[in-house]
Amino acid sequence: QVQLVESGGGLVQAGGSLRLSCAASGRTVSIYAMGWFRRAPGKEREFVASIRWSGDSTYYPDSVKGRFTISRDSAKNTVYLQMNSLNAEDTAIYYCAGVTAGRSILEADYWGQGTQVTVSS
Repeated sequence: QVQLVESGGGLVQAGGSLRLSCAASGRTVSIYAMGWFRRAPGKEREFVASIRWSGDSTYYPDSVKGRFTISRDSAKNTVYLQMNSLNAEDTAIYYCAGVTAGRSILEADYWGQGTQVTVSS
């Protein structure tokens, strides 16, 4: 089993930045990729970013590409999401996720508890 704990959410003004962290513990050797998702009020969960645990590939949807950057520190078993140029549409609960066995992050095996990001306009 893998446990994921997010931190770094909060309130920020439009145009500002936040960095989210996700610390993984437990059987981290089984992790193939990590990612971030978000759920805004009244909307479906949305994929935000992913990174292979090896660090050689990252993926973003067009909605955040160029503004968000995912990275990882393998020594700390931590994944980060740097979010710049935030706008009101980025307001959501952000969830960290992990997947094993070479599968897509969209089939995540593990989830964090979520951290709230609120962007004020």
